[in-house]
Amino acid sequence: MRIASVRAVPVSFRVPEGKNVTLGIGRAVKRDAVLVRVETDEGLVGWGEAHHGRCPGAVAKLIDTTLSELVLGMDALDVVGVWQKVYRMQLASHGMGAAAALALSGLDIALWDIRGKAMNAPVHRLLGGAPRKIKAYAGGISLGWQDPAALAEEAQSYVAQGYRALKLRVGDTPRRDIARVEAVRAAVGEDIDILVDGNTGCSLDDVRRVMPAYQAAKVGWFEEPFPPHDYRSYLDATKLGTVPLAAGENHYTRFEFTRLIADGAVSFVQPDLSKAGGITECHRIAVLASAWKMSVNPHTSATGINMVATLHLMCAVDNPGYFEGDVAHHNPFRVEVCGLPYQLSPDGTVTCREGPGLGIEVDEAFLAAHPLIEGPCYV
Repeated sequence: MRIASVRAVPVSFRVPEGKNVTLGIGRAVKRDAVLVRVETDEGLVGWGEAHHGRCPGAVAKLIDTTLSELVLGMDALDVVGVWQKVYRMQLASHGMGAAAALALSGLDIALWDIRGKAMNAPVHRLLGGAPRKIKAYAGGISLGWQDPAALAEEAQSYVAQGYRALKLRVGDTPRRDIARVEAVRAAVGEDIDILVDGNTGCSLDDVRRVMPAYQAAKVGWFEEPFPPHDYRSYLDATKLGTVPLAAGENHYTRFEFTRLIADGAVSFVQPDLSKAGGITECHRIAVLASAWKMSVNPHTSATGINMVATLHLMCAVDNPGYFEGDVAHHNPFRVEVCGLPYQLSPDGTVTCREGPGLGIEVDEAFLAAHPLIEGPCYV
């Protein structure tokens, strides 16, 4: 069975004015995604999601031209062979760096969908796993830089839905960040896990100033206080307090994760299946983390395709941590692309689907109704 076509489908949705969430990377004005449709010469179709990289048109063009030309005619079930060819020909040399990793990620997920359909088995079974409960936290583009009282009210609404953990956006100013964390802790009590995400916007001095308050509030992790390449700051920050650091959303392939883990600066790794290299590579990253007795806590992207694929992976590794539940108020891509991607149980857990491949049916009419909107998604 051969790869007959590879096509990118970039989609966008404008966030209603006044409903925007502000966080360390800007104010969210639209949601973007790049879906990847792969069809075989036997008529099987698989779907994946490549992260938009804030430039969905460019990622889509890379998929439609370079990646398509590299893989057409290859064995559709040889996902490792396809991954390696794209890595060798596009990432390892002259390769557009992160954009190529994003594009490859969507292609890889689509090929796993095809592989499961061809073998009439869900992806987690092909990876050696089984359905199991995965604890979830309320995340996505939510719980941003707002008045502490309003933030506490929003946090309580997710606890009422069943979430036993929440992730707050920090990286504003130390004083305002502390006020928000303390307000949420007071509102939700001691039994709810609070995680915080700096979205790469903090300085070492910021971390020094907030650490005592985060420790007192029993914050579970401090995610991405610094840009991904700032390895020295991550190491220095470990000396500033006891709240563990987390990172990985903006690291690509197992090669970058090898240094992130070996440096010993982070306690939680967070690869995104639509960024770090797809299911194939994120399974490798999870195994690498397992060797260091670390859990894998994937970042989730915009659509239900990524979320479903993430749960298949988490049900197939021995070190699953938290699944990032998307509780954004304005993200139609979560449900409308391929149906409800997960169901939150009363105990705050989720699990994977049982249908062949990813177990999804994509609504192509919905995609057609949400064409690409050029421009950045955060301003």
